[in-house]
Parts: sequence; structure tokens; C-alpha cells
Amino acid sequence: MDLKATKYAVADRIATLTLNRPHRMNAWTGRMHTEYRWCLAEADRDPAVRVIVVTGEGRAFCAGADAAALEGHIAKGAYDPGTPDELSLPGYGFRPEFDHDFAYQFGLSKPVIAAVNGAAAGVGLAIVCYADLRFAAKGAKLTTAHAKLGLPAEFGLSWILPRIVGLTHANDLLLSSRVVLAEEAAGMGLFNGVFEPDELLPRTYDYARMLADRVSPASLRATRQQVALDLHRDVGAAVEDSNARLREMMTGPEYREGVRAFLEKRPPNF
Repeated sequence: MDLKATKYAVADRIATLTLNRPHRMNAWTGRMHTEYRWCLAEADRDPAVRVIVVTGEGRAFCAGADAAALEGHIAKGAYDPGTPDELSLPGYGFRPEFDHDFAYQFGLSKPVIAAVNGAAAGVGLAIVCYADLRFAAKGAKLTTAHAKLGLPAEFGLSWILPRIVGLTHANDLLLSSRVVLAEEAAGMGLFNGVFEPDELLPRTYDYARMLADRVSPASLRATRQQVALDLHRDVGAAVEDSNARLREMMTGPEYREGVRAFLEKRPPNF
């Protein structure tokens, strides 16, 4: 795909997906949505990639829907996503309940880390929330945005935010759409870490390299699938699934290498 609204690069077994409309604070468009899904699908099927990092170019992560698109919805009298009929389907096919916008990320086989370098509003905040891990720059501004536009909570934020920060904090962010800084959001449990702006990407890549170099890819895939599935099922089903996965994975080469490395007191070579 000819990328115009995003950038995509792979190094050290880490794929970096950069939202790339800095002149518009990386505001979301149909083109960006199309490219975002293509990049995720590309990273998920690439055997050279073990971890995916999503960030923004310039001073913002993603300032939400582009203002021109918002006006276009009014002119057309309806919502127009601005995407082609056929989109890439990253993560689709794992579970039917995940085969939807943004929820498809639960079906990916590799962890996604959001490096929130600046403002994240509306759909930008949704991208952050659907990531497995989230790091932010100090002072980054966040808002659900919809309430001040006369809209409902969008993109499943009413489902995922309570599961990340708890119902009380989620209601605060969803009902008011007030702006919060990354530091306050971290206190709610939204972020795994908040760093000085110039430290954000180096610290994020340090963590991503730790996952890529020291953790079994099979374990990463299985564990994130378990977490996604367990959001929907009871504890007994979770235990039975973990037992079945345990029996299967103990016969695999990554388990054997992990045990050898542990006994030989060396890093594993997965």
C-alpha cells in the first residue's frame, strides 16, 4: 500500500506504526483508518515482527476525527467513514465478537504498545485503549471528546474504559469528556508509565525489545488471547482453557528452550 497518512517500519523485531498527519495533529481520516488496518495486518503476518508500537508524528498522537470530516457528516446528513468497501482484516477470524472496528486488535497474535507522544482525543483515545500496554509523555492531553459534540461514547470506549480504569473513573471521562493530562490518567490506571517527552520512545522501545528478545512468541500470543477471552467468560472456563493451553505448549520447542535456558542460567533463544 502507498502510505500517505501513516508510516511503517520494522527494526529489531519491532514494527513501528506512526500516525503521520502532523500538520493536522494526526487527525483521523478514512485514509488513515485504511492504512492503520493494513499496517497492523502486515505486522501481524510478518514472522520478523514480534511487537508492534503505535505512536504519532510531531506533537500529537491523534487529535480525533478531522474537522473536515465532522463537517462532512453534517452536510451528508449521516456518518460517512470515508473508507473503501474492502479493508484489511487484522485479527479477524479469531473470535466473531472481535471482528469489529478496533475490537479486532484482540485477535492479533502480537502485543501492541501505544506510545502516546501528545494529544489523544476521541478515536485517538480509542486506539490507545485497545493497545495491550500504554506509555505516555508527560503533559499529553486526553479526552473522550464525544460529549462536547453531542454524540454517544464511540468505538466501544464505554466497554473498554471501565475494564481499564474502573467504572468510577470511566464514568468521569465518558460523561464529561473533560481533558485530563497523562499524569492524572496514569493515576487512574490508564498508563503503564509516563515519561519526559524525549524519553518516551526510548523507554517504549526498551520495553518492546525486552518482550521481543526475552519472551516466547508462543507465550505472548497465547497470553494475550487468554486475556481477551477471559473478559467474556467465567473463571472456571478461564482455568480450563489455561490447562488445555498448558498441556499443548509443554510439548513445543519454545518450552524446551525456555527450560534449557533456565537450567543453564542464560537468556532463552526463542
